[in-house]
Amino acid sequence: MERKIKLLWDFRGEDAKETAKHHTIHLKEFAEAEKLPFSEINIVEKNPMLSSAFIIVNENNMKTYRDALKPHRGEIVTT
Repeated sequence: MERKIKLLWDFRGEDAKETAKHHTIHLKEFAEAEKLPFSEINIVEKNPMLSSAFIIVNENNMKTYRDALKPHRGEIVTT
């Protein structure tokens, strides 16, 4: 089974959650335009001043996403 990678973009400030939500729109648009598969696109709110947008992709597609979208960080998804 291929590993899943979570690519994350962090947003800080009073509008962090709304900015992260908006960023997910662009993540989905990119995936659809490039016909690239993904498992999930969503946000996680760490606190009122820090939210992250993320996309979970198969490891074999990670470099394509990473090089085009420049995430702030990545994590291996463990279940």
